[in-house]
Amino acid sequence: MVTLNINGRDLQVDADPGTPILWALRDNLDMTGTKFGCGAALCGACTVHLDGNPVRSCITPISAVQGHKITTIEAMETDKVGKAVQDAWVKHDVPQCGYCQSGQVMSAVALLRTNKRPLDADIDNAMSGNICRCGTYQRIRAAIKDAAEALA
Repeated sequence: MVTLNINGRDLQVDADPGTPILWALRDNLDMTGTKFGCGAALCGACTVHLDGNPVRSCITPISAVQGHKITTIEAMETDKVGKAVQDAWVKHDVPQCGYCQSGQVMSAVALLRTNKRPLDADIDNAMSGNICRCGTYQRIRAAIKDAAEALA
């Protein structure tokens, strides 16, 4: 058994220490908001926060995160920044297929926690590891700017 702090709660996970966070969340804890995309940390669909920083959960083993705080998309609706980003996502009709959106939102939230007034280049840099197969990048940028305004 491994104890993980997820969304502010200590949870017991019965999994091999080498298990990626993604599979501990999805298979052991039935938290399916974090998505599997590529399995190689290239697409960003699996993004979660580790101590507030975005990480790719598909390659990060649970043995490396004991004693750290993991935050998932499930916690965003009760988080001020997360809620502002989600509201802006809806306002700007960002999702099409929606598959990448939990990772996109997690990366956007991490950006807005460290940069209250991001420029286009800041947004592009922070979001560069998140692939949207539907190509809604302009809407993503607009939503991040809108969320920043709402939080100002």
